[in-house]
Amino acid sequence: QVQLVESGGGLVQPGGSLRLSCAASGSISMYDMYWYRQAPGKQREWVASILISSRPDYADSVKGRFTISRDNAKNMVYLQTDSLKPEDTAIYYCGIPSRDNWGQGTQVTVSA
Repeated sequence: QVQLVESGGGLVQPGGSLRLSCAASGSISMYDMYWYRQAPGKQREWVASILISSRPDYADSVKGRFTISRDNAKNMVYLQTDSLKPEDTAIYYCGIPSRDNWGQGTQVTVSA
């Protein structure tokens, strides 16, 4: 089982940016990789995904503001979050849903 560790979260003002990182303990080249998030009192929701082919896809709520990328050589997945809004506040998780494999999450708080 590949271990996943997220980092890069924090407190940011509305309109700000954060770059979230997901470090894997082993090769991710054969996996579609996903970012999900969970806000307080809400279900976990899909944010973005990047396939083995590197084709990205985004939830409508973040399209045009977030960018997912991967670096298979470094076993890393990234989520660049721009133009952040208070409703983006959540714990962000990197994962491989097909294997029910998730990191511990990183907190993103968007507040003035």
